Amino acid sequence: MNEDISDGWAASAAAWIIEQGEDGDYGRRFVLDAPMRARIEGRGFRNALDVGCGEGRFCRIMQRAGIRATGIDPTEALLARARELDPDGDYRLGRAETMDIDASFDLVVSYLSLIDMPDLDVAITRMVAALRPGGTLLIANLTSFNTAGQPDGWTRDGEGDMRFAIDHYMDERPIWVSWSGIRIQNWHRPLSTYMTLLLDQGLQLRLFVEPEPAGGDPSRNAFHRRVPYFHMMEWQKPA
Repeated sequence: MNEDISDGWAASAAAWIIEQGEDGDYGRRFVLDAPMRARIEGRGFRNALDVGCGEGRFCRIMQRAGIRATGIDPTEALLARARELDPDGDYRLGRAETMDIDASFDLVVSYLSLIDMPDLDVAITRMVAALRPGGTLLIANLTSFNTAGQPDGWTRDGEGDMRFAIDHYMDERPIWVSWSGIRIQNWHRPLSTYMTLLLDQGLQLRLFVEPEPAGGDPSRNAFHRRVPYFHMMEWQKPA
C-alpha cells in the first residue's frame, strides 16, 4: 500500500529518526521505557505485534527480552531505518485501520501510536483481532488532558508564570504539533472515547497507570508532574 503523507509523517521521518536515536526521546527514556519493559519481561510472551512501530526501537527492545516481534507502520522511511538497524526483523508496511492479521499474537503493543490513528474504532478492532484469546494489548498514550492543551501547550501568563491551558476537552479533533523539525498530526480524544472503544471489544482492564519520570532533568520532570504527558493501559482479551 502507499504511505499517506497528509499526516506529516513522511516529511518528518528524517527528523524523527534523529530525535529518537538509538535510545529514544526524553519521554521514552525517562518516563515510559522502564514501565513498558516491566510489562513485557518475564511474563512468557512469545510473539508480539508493534502497531505503529516507527523506526523499530520497541521491537528491538522486545526482541532483546526474548519476544519475537513484528512491526507495522505506514511510513516507508521509518521502516527502512528499522530494517537497517535490524536486518533480520519483520517490518511491514501498513496501517492499523487496514491491517488484516490473524489472531496469532499473544501481545499487541501500541507505543504512542493511538494518537496518530484517524479511525480509532476500526484500528482498535483490528488490533484486538490480531490477539490470541487470553492475549494482552499494551498501550502507552498521551493523556487526554495533555492533548486538550495542544498545540499551544505550555505558555506564559500575564505575570510570566508557565501555564498549561486545557480547553475543548470533549471535542475530538486533529491537532498539528511541531518540535525539532518534526510536524505531524495527532488526535485529541477524551479519555472516555478510548475506554469505551476498548470496553466495547470485551477486553478486561488489567493496568492503568500514569508513570512519573525517573532520572533526567529535574526541572523538565516538574512539567511532567504538573500536567502528565502519558498513561499506560494493559487490557486482556478473554480466553
